Amino acid sequence: MRIFRGGIKNEEDKRLFIHNYDILKNRKRGTEMNSLVIIGIAIVVLVSAYLFYGKWLVKTWGIDEDAETPATTLEDGNDYVPTSKFVVFCHQFSSIAGAGPVTGPIIAAMFGWLPALLWILIGGVFFGAVHDFGSLYASVKNEGKSIGLVIEKYIGKKGKSLFLLFEWIFSLLVIAAFADIVATTFNGFKVVEGVTQKVTPNAAAASISMLFIVVAILFGLFTRYCKTNGKINFVIGLVLLFGMLAVGIAFPMYFSKTIWLYVVFAYLFLASVMPMWLLMQPRDYLSSFLLISMIIGAGFGLVVQHPTMNLPAFTGFEVNGKMLFPTLFVTIACGSVSGFHSLVSSGTSSKQVKNQRDMLAISFGAMLVESLLAVIALVVVASVAVNGKLPTGTPFVIFSTNIAGFLTKFGIPNDIAMCFMTMCISALALTSLDSVARIGRMAFQEFFIKENMEQASFVRKLLVNKYVATVATLIAGYELSLGGYNNIWPLFGSANQLLAALVLISLAVFLKTTGRKGFMLWAPMCIMLAVTFTALIQAIIQILNKIFVSNTFVFKTDGLQLIVAILLMALGAMVAFNSFGKLFEKKKKSLVGSDSPL
Repeated sequence: MRIFRGGIKNEEDKRLFIHNYDILKNRKRGTEMNSLVIIGIAIVVLVSAYLFYGKWLVKTWGIDEDAETPATTLEDGNDYVPTSKFVVFCHQFSSIAGAGPVTGPIIAAMFGWLPALLWILIGGVFFGAVHDFGSLYASVKNEGKSIGLVIEKYIGKKGKSLFLLFEWIFSLLVIAAFADIVATTFNGFKVVEGVTQKVTPNAAAASISMLFIVVAILFGLFTRYCKTNGKINFVIGLVLLFGMLAVGIAFPMYFSKTIWLYVVFAYLFLASVMPMWLLMQPRDYLSSFLLISMIIGAGFGLVVQHPTMNLPAFTGFEVNGKMLFPTLFVTIACGSVSGFHSLVSSGTSSKQVKNQRDMLAISFGAMLVESLLAVIALVVVASVAVNGKLPTGTPFVIFSTNIAGFLTKFGIPNDIAMCFMTMCISALALTSLDSVARIGRMAFQEFFIKENMEQASFVRKLLVNKYVATVATLIAGYELSLGGYNNIWPLFGSANQLLAALVLISLAVFLKTTGRKGFMLWAPMCIMLAVTFTALIQAIIQILNKIFVSNTFVFKTDGLQLIVAILLMALGAMVAFNSFGKLFEKKKKSLVGSDSPL
């Protein structure tokens, strides 16, 4: 680059000076990086990870394509239902692709797009995908049992009880946070300068969602009793999707947030107790069309627009009083690694797997697609930044507004594009919400189940009843939801990552006990333990400062967070200690059986 020590003497020098200044300015702001390059790098990394690392894990741990899966041997028409690979993939992806892959990267972009991108790709491959595949694998190899019951077999009853309690409390946090998100998204009114106005995109999205529930049940009945093949179901699903979008947009449902909160919890009760094939399977199948369409639409939009990254690659290790460690790693949760995924993998998906060879695509594959969604969210927020600063608004508003803008480039009217994106955002939360409500119910039941239930007391038999367990879980979740999404999300992030760390430790014990290699889990589990305990300690210190320093402590919000944070740390420490003790115990005898390669 030419340096002008003697000043600018002519027009050629002036032109070069302006050109060089623009290059330096763009380097400083990070705008020289094109978004398509980042998307291309992400796709190459994720596809390569599936083809090489994923296949290596299958070979290392071993699968038996001829063995009957729990979905077949324990088929009950309710939870255990043998299902095609694509349908189970749709269930897995729809359930795990909640608010996290959109919210996390957009918030974490305050540290620059490069740290966020690196954690999404490295975490998504070596932490998240392994975690999800391991959870599904261990469950399928153990009669489709949840992680809590797998822990009981390989670590002990104490470890199982502690984990199930942690799992149930975590489920309440997810139910509370996502229920508030959905009810807010469906709210058909807003107040502007004292005047109440209707919000049509929200009301239309709510109408479409209600249609989804009814149509999903009818579609479930149709596919079960008409025995149609996958291609016919795919075509029918597309027709139904467009029909629901058209009807929902034409007949929006205007209700307040409070009403929608009641409706959401009523739906969660049905989703928790109804057979998988009747509601959740067909709903997740249809919802996956929306989510995949959103990803494809965003991808085409980025190709057409090919915007530059208007954020710096790196802004610093401390931004707005928050340190990169551990903030980045607990903020980007679902796009890199999420403990919630293990609950879906072992709680519902494992009971639907028809053949062991399907497990890699269902779990490892779904996680990588979610990482791609997280990269797209990061690129979107970086491309719409102004002068290196993040746009204002909630992550959902930023994402949906700009993706809708991409869709208008294809001739789609703005109102329809906004309605479609609002529906996608609500689907992201609602499909995770119904899964976690069912998982929370099952954790509640498993906590009180013992070997000889015939001899159990009346109270214990009552508590393991699925209707009682569902009501207890939803009441607790509803009470937490009244505190609002913003007050719950920080705890959810830390609890989510701590759950992932505990699951990784438990999987390491399972692999060791059954004679399999588990060294690939050691670094992820230790790193996640360090991250989450640091984050929880920081959260507790901040709340204590409100009590003793700033005098701004509010018990309804801060008090609840303090209690839950301390409880999560205590339970997490006990589960980790119990699991590590088993992991470092001298190997006496492998558990040889259907879950062992020996």
